Amino acid sequence: MKHIIGISEIVLWTQDQAKSLAFYRDLLGLEVISPPHLPNVFLKVGEGHAGIPQMIVLVPKPADIQARPSGYQLHHLALELPDYTFDTFQAELVAAGYTPRGGQHPVLASRTMYVDDPDGNEVEFICTL
Repeated sequence: MKHIIGISEIVLWTQDQAKSLAFYRDLLGLEVISPPHLPNVFLKVGEGHAGIPQMIVLVPKPADIQARPSGYQLHHLALELPDYTFDTFQAELVAAGYTPRGGQHPVLASRTMYVDDPDGNEVEFICTL
């Protein structure tokens, strides 16, 4: 019996939370839904199911985690785009100083592009063909 109906959150360590907010909130347009007094920043990605939003959570790295090499905690995360915004958004990434890596998904009939966020996490953007 299937009980899982979606992904609620992806939690990422951040070396520099301001840079990560500039990427996820300002460039990608995700909405901050957590109160400002919390150290972790919860960003809404989508509506999700059953009233639980889909979220990316930015967590400041404590000293013991900062001592470890950055990146490599996550292979990548993928965010879905409407197909009609793909090219425009790719141009916005380039204008913001990112170099999108393109491709086609190996399983889905879709377009994809990838960039690395400020902490070295690979972020895929995907839409239908």
